[in-house]
Amino acid sequence: FVNPAILSNTGMDKAALITVTCLVAGLSTWLMGLWANAPFMMAPGMGLNAYFAFSLCLGQNVPWQTALGVVFLSGVFFLLLTWVGIRERIIESIPANLRLAASVGIGLFITFIGMQNLKLIVKNDAVLVGLGELTPSVLLGLGGLVLMAVLESRRVKGSILIGILATAVAGFVLGIADPPSALVATPASPAPVAFHLDIAAAVKPALWAAIFSFMFVDLFDSLGTMLAVSYEAGRVTEDGKIPGIGRMLSADAIATVFGAVLGTSTTTTYIESAAGVAEGGRTGLTAMVTGALFLLALFFSPLIGAVPSFATAPALIMVGLFMIRGIHRIDFQRFDEALPAFLTIILMPLTYSIATGLLFGFLSYVVMKILTGRIRELNPVLVGIAVLSLIDLLV
Repeated sequence: FVNPAILSNTGMDKAALITVTCLVAGLSTWLMGLWANAPFMMAPGMGLNAYFAFSLCLGQNVPWQTALGVVFLSGVFFLLLTWVGIRERIIESIPANLRLAASVGIGLFITFIGMQNLKLIVKNDAVLVGLGELTPSVLLGLGGLVLMAVLESRRVKGSILIGILATAVAGFVLGIADPPSALVATPASPAPVAFHLDIAAAVKPALWAAIFSFMFVDLFDSLGTMLAVSYEAGRVTEDGKIPGIGRMLSADAIATVFGAVLGTSTTTTYIESAAGVAEGGRTGLTAMVTGALFLLALFFSPLIGAVPSFATAPALIMVGLFMIRGIHRIDFQRFDEALPAFLTIILMPLTYSIATGLLFGFLSYVVMKILTGRIRELNPVLVGIAVLSLIDLLV
């Protein structure tokens, strides 16, 4: 529901996006199951699709074809880092505070976009943004948000999906949205968006920060999900390692490359994989079944396409809520740690750019450590990223 709704804001064909989303999610999840034998599901990631559509394409006027090229290159670099074996060094070089801040910042960014899609927050010439008119669709969307939160608090599985469907059905019944003309149909052709990526335009220096941002977020998002779900599945060894992590991350990177070729933003490992593990899933068979269900969804495109934005917007707000919950783990007591984390968090939604938040976060972290006499806490990789961040901001 959500991915086609977000990406279609760029001018991409929504019907084709529904087909592509199902294909990429299904086949990528199968890859994870067959090659890595892991119970993880994959699909275009929330947050990164919003960054793709609203920041890169609409905010910077980057054509969606070029943006797909950016996603493709980020996946290629992610794959190379995994195969060369320096992935672990990069992961270990990024301070925990900045990793947590990136997640929180993306959560706020997604929440802001969700509220805009719901039209709860609208443009205001006097103060940039303000409260929108409380129309029936806005009120219904807020009701859907409350429903999702109540279901989640009662630990009802599938709370977000139930909330989307309930809100959509209520909209159909009340005449706020048009119901689907049919429940099943032949899947739409992916041709309007597939194989249209522009790699040549994506290698321009102005887009290097975007490539890095996609790769960085995908790397840490996927790794964090794999670690959390692997602990729940009992797949983590006593020394904290995950057997087969290389294949898992490689599958994730290949899925991003494959997804960009077909016409969607970054494909990543989903935290909802924990649902399958909670039901006893421990092997790739869980992923195979999930992938088959994704492919089956291809034939329900009329139903998916009819879901209105006021039903999907609350889902973005809920995802944002999930992502900011880790803010209590950030060390705000030391200002050499607090300022970089704060800038990372606040600049993502305010500048409408994940990349800008990351650039200021890395740069301010290195500057604060140098000026406070804690230069020994820095490492060459982190300093290198900060230098590149400074160059990107000045050029």
